[in-house]
Amino acid sequence: MLRIHDTRAGQVVPVQFGRLVRIYTCGPAVHRRAHVGDLRTYVLSDLVRRVLERRRARVLACQDISDLGHPTDYAAAFRADATALNIRPPEHEPRASENVEPIVELIARLVERGHAYAAPDGSVFFDVRTFPGYGELSGERPEEPRPADWALWEPGDGEAAWDSPWGRGFPGPHVACSAMSLRFLGPAVDLHLGGIDRRFPHHEDERAQSDAVTGHEVVRHWVHGERLLFDGREMAESAGNVVLLSDVTAAGLDPLAVRMAFLEHHYRRPLDLTWDTLRAADGTLRRWRSRVAAWAESPSAPMAAGHVERVESALGDDLDTPAALRVLRELERDESVAPGAKLEAFLHVDQVLGLDLPIDIGKAPTLPSGQTWM
Repeated sequence: MLRIHDTRAGQVVPVQFGRLVRIYTCGPAVHRRAHVGDLRTYVLSDLVRRVLERRRARVLACQDISDLGHPTDYAAAFRADATALNIRPPEHEPRASENVEPIVELIARLVERGHAYAAPDGSVFFDVRTFPGYGELSGERPEEPRPADWALWEPGDGEAAWDSPWGRGFPGPHVACSAMSLRFLGPAVDLHLGGIDRRFPHHEDERAQSDAVTGHEVVRHWVHGERLLFDGREMAESAGNVVLLSDVTAAGLDPLAVRMAFLEHHYRRPLDLTWDTLRAADGTLRRWRSRVAAWAESPSAPMAAGHVERVESALGDDLDTPAALRVLRELERDESVAPGAKLEAFLHVDQVLGLDLPIDIGKAPTLPSGQTWM
């Protein structure tokens, strides 16, 4: 069982899943390098995947590349950063620019069903008042000042424009995710993940589009990670406060110190990252790798199962990574547990945490009899 906070429900709920779990994560914009604030979302998505796989589910993940209208493309740089953070690649990574045809088809179906309308200038807008459930993610309602009809198609010309029944133009800012999630995952998505900044309007609009075109609730659970600050300020180019993963490595820190720093804070809590925080996380990471290497020289012993069960219980309870790390620190200091048992426990848990703890020994984790890694 996995319990996780569902944004629409406004509470932690159990996630019921079968052998296959479909996960959609809004991908990065590729007109700029992803900063560490962006990367927090993708570590969260990877953690969800690993926890589900530990519970013997097979995950089918889709993560789009939002490349519409952007001449520069940092997709390769994002993949390199993701690899450095041990973020597993999704099964599907569609580019919006390569899926304009299904986007146009989705818009046409919305028009046909009365959820969208064409304007004289060639624009097409979603009619928010045709979707009574609008606002259930964010609390924004159609009668309030902020919500309004949004563009599904915008007129335009040039290289980043395509032909459509409404004239030449390009997709609006929210419709691509609906089209790609429906195309690659189908009309039932178990978990949709993203940063809290995308809850409104992006995810609110995406939900309305997908549900209106299918006639039912497409996403079972919406999961949002909180914002990341750096030195108390918003992480954004406009604020002149951007830290890239390359900045972390240039400072002599392991890139996985960033992952460790994320795990030390609950994903639903705002995180104020600092260089001191990153140095402390790097120190913990290096100490644990040293411990694992030293424990590997000791006689083998059965895994410290009680500690592992507590870690897995914490992770199953709304991904409580701080609690899981506290158990590992307790195990590290517990002199009553044999070094070999500590080794097996740390290696076992690292399959979910993704911190490369056995990097200095090259030893694959062993498993209790009858168990297999998914």
